[in-house]
Amino acid sequence: MATSDLIDSSQMRSAGRELLSLALMDARNHTLHLFAQYQKALEGVNFVVPQLATINPPLWELGHVGWFQEWWIGRNMQRALGTRCEPAHPRLASIEPNADRWWDSTHVPDDTRWTLDVPDMGGCRAYLLDTLESTLDLLDKAAEEDQALYFYRLCLFHEDMHGEAFAYTAQTLGLPLEKPLQEALTPAPMMVREPLLIPATVWQMGSAAGAEGNGFAFDNEKAVHPISVPEFEIDAQPVTWAQFVEFVDDGGYDREELWQADGWQWLQRQAAGEGRRGPRYVDQIGVASGAVMQTRFGHPMRMLGNQPAMHMTWWEADAWCRWAGRRLPAEVEWEVAAHSAARRGFRWGDVWEWMGTTFRPYPGFVPDPYREYSEPWFGSHKVLRGASVATRARMKSPKYRNFYPPERDDIFCGFRSCSL
Repeated sequence: MATSDLIDSSQMRSAGRELLSLALMDARNHTLHLFAQYQKALEGVNFVVPQLATINPPLWELGHVGWFQEWWIGRNMQRALGTRCEPAHPRLASIEPNADRWWDSTHVPDDTRWTLDVPDMGGCRAYLLDTLESTLDLLDKAAEEDQALYFYRLCLFHEDMHGEAFAYTAQTLGLPLEKPLQEALTPAPMMVREPLLIPATVWQMGSAAGAEGNGFAFDNEKAVHPISVPEFEIDAQPVTWAQFVEFVDDGGYDREELWQADGWQWLQRQAAGEGRRGPRYVDQIGVASGAVMQTRFGHPMRMLGNQPAMHMTWWEADAWCRWAGRRLPAEVEWEVAAHSAARRGFRWGDVWEWMGTTFRPYPGFVPDPYREYSEPWFGSHKVLRGASVATRARMKSPKYRNFYPPERDDIFCGFRSCSL
């Protein structure tokens, strides 16, 4: 495999110093390339955008990427300890005296980020370049072992997550993207296959990675534990627009019996405001019209019937399943299918897929040093599995657990179903 392919592959969870160095540079270049789209659209208005609960101010998010890397690597005197690092130990000073006041996401509430005196585009770019240079210098001296490389891998994947956030924020704001990038962020049509019958099994849920010699794992992926899984039937691919249109045409958005109570209340609030009768960004949907028109990065586009339906909440996904006499998959079912049924046509990676599962810790969970990553969200968020068109390939793992509140629909999300 060529180096350029390796640095954007799932093998990066076990990458050594040389590949990590290249991947960190690749991630930073990708961040700046995405932000160049914002610069074209927003520099003339000083990057001022509407204040929304689901996004960060663009310049704040850009600076935060550099801050996170500096906090956990450049300023972290226990970086070589990896998961044994004490989260609250004293840090070295930042190269930017105001860095913590601006970009410490744990202590800077979302609603105050819009009024901070963060640096301009040039200042943020300079900070990102300086922090990356420091990171690469320290990486060159690090030991070739998992704990010593833990924070370099964490910061790589953290930047990839924010790269995806830049993509879905551009969709939220309706920012135009250059054609190749917009095409890359548009799900391809799928071959629609019959659902797959998956035999009963005892599945080893969770990741063995994270222990010495086993590479990197996020804390919510640990630890391995067996689960008995009865036989089940699962869709071979996410639900398509053609399938979702039938739900809309059958009055799915008007039938209270199809919705959970919290979901129906959410829908009534949306209907009172924007007249919600379809997934987010959809301007036209229904069998009568013969088309689904969804705004993509500021431009209306006709969606194909065999493209995955996208930008719906967990509530909408659950309501469709109730209408169809099906259900959302359990996490373990999706994971079993992803590992065992790929050759039979199980397709994933086009959209993040809502699970029926609430985000909870696995047995024996212990938070890693970045305590704010998983633990605060247990019990309130829903799990999504898979990946989207905006997810870097090195982030794609059948073990990866994404998580969002059930009302989020701005991310590149869809769903598939299982039989009852």
